[in-house]
Amino acid sequence: MTDDTSEKKIHVTQPFLPPLEEFLPYVEEIWENRFLTNGGPLHQRLERDLADYLGVEHLALFNNGTIALITALQALEITGEVITTPFSFVATTNALIWNKNTPVFVDIDPETLNLDPARIEAAITDKTSAILPVHCYGNPCDMEAIHEIAERHGLKVVYDAAHAFGVRDAQGSVLARGDLATLSLHATKVFNTFEGGAIICPDAETKEHIDQLKNFGIVDELTIKVAGSNGKMSEIHAAMGLAQLGHIDACIDRRGEIDAAYRAALADVPGIEPLPKLGQTRANYAYFPVILDERYPLSRDELYDALRAQNILTRRYFFPLLSQLPMYAGLPSAGAENLPVATEMGRRVLCLPIFPAMEDGDIARICAALRAPVSAGIIPTAAE
Repeated sequence: MTDDTSEKKIHVTQPFLPPLEEFLPYVEEIWENRFLTNGGPLHQRLERDLADYLGVEHLALFNNGTIALITALQALEITGEVITTPFSFVATTNALIWNKNTPVFVDIDPETLNLDPARIEAAITDKTSAILPVHCYGNPCDMEAIHEIAERHGLKVVYDAAHAFGVRDAQGSVLARGDLATLSLHATKVFNTFEGGAIICPDAETKEHIDQLKNFGIVDELTIKVAGSNGKMSEIHAAMGLAQLGHIDACIDRRGEIDAAYRAALADVPGIEPLPKLGQTRANYAYFPVILDERYPLSRDELYDALRAQNILTRRYFFPLLSQLPMYAGLPSAGAENLPVATEMGRRVLCLPIFPAMEDGDIARICAALRAPVSAGIIPTAAE
C-alpha cells in the first residue's frame, strides 16, 4: 500500500481561494451592470476597502505589481541612477530599466536581508535620484535611517513593498512611508486578486495623477495629459479581492501558526536558522526563510534537491541575485566583492512552504525531512 501523504506535493506557496459561493455574487454583479473595467464599481469598492484595512489614506489599484512599480517611478519623474538591493525578485530592477534608470546595487544587512543603510551613502553620485528598497519577506527596512539619508541628499524613496501587505510597525502601516510604496497582489502573495498590484498614495492629488498614468494619461473624454500606460485592474480581479478580504485576518493568523510551529520544531536542528521577525508590531508571515550554515550536513542546494525528491517544493529565494543576472552583471556595482553579504546569503537561504491551507501533518513531514540528514549522521558539506 502506498502512503498518499508521502506522495503529496507541498509547494512553497499556494494561492488562497475564498469559498466559491462568496465569489460568485460579485461575478453576477459584473454581469448585471455590464461594467468590466475602467474603474468600475467593484474596483472603486476594493480601493476604499483596502485603504481602510491597510490604514492608508489613498490607494490606486493596478493590473499587476510590476506596472505599479514602473508607474510609481514615472509619477515621481525618477531619472538617472537608483540605489537598490540585489536581493529581490527581478521585477524590482526590471521596473528601473523600463523607466530608463540605472540600478546601483548596495549590499544587504546580514540580519534583516534588507538594503543596508550604512552602505547607501558611499553609492550616491551626482546622478543618483532615488533609493528603491525592498521589504524583503515582509520584514520592514530601516526606514528611519533610509529617510534621513534621502533627506540629506535630496533623493526620492520608493518602497517595493510587494511582500509587505498588512505589515505594521510602531508608526503604523509600513506602506505609508517614503514618497510612494507599491504592492503586489499576485496569486502567490498573502492577499491576491489573481493578478494585481497597487500604489499607496500620500494624497488625493498624487492618486489622481497616478490614476491618469495607469489609464493612458487620459484626463477626460477630450484630454490626454501624459503618455501613460494601461495598468487598470479589471472588475473580475477586483471581485476576487473583495471576496478574499473578509478572510485575510484568518489567513494571516494561520500563517502565524505555521511560522510558530516551524520555529518550535526546528529550534534544536543545528545549522538551520529561521530569519528573525524584526521591527514589526504586526507581521504577515509572507514567507518562511531559513539560513543554512556549516553545521548542517547538506549544502542549501543539496537540501533543495533532497526535499524536491520527496515532493517538498521549496524555493531558493533569492538566487541567483539580481546582480548575477546577465542583463545586470556588467554593472559596476554588480561585482560579488561589492556585495559580500548578499552573495553569501544567496547561497544559504531556502524558503520553506507556508500557506493557509497547510495542514499540521505537512509541517511535521517537512520538519522530519529537514531533520533526517542530521539524524543520519551525514558529515557536513565543506563550506563553499
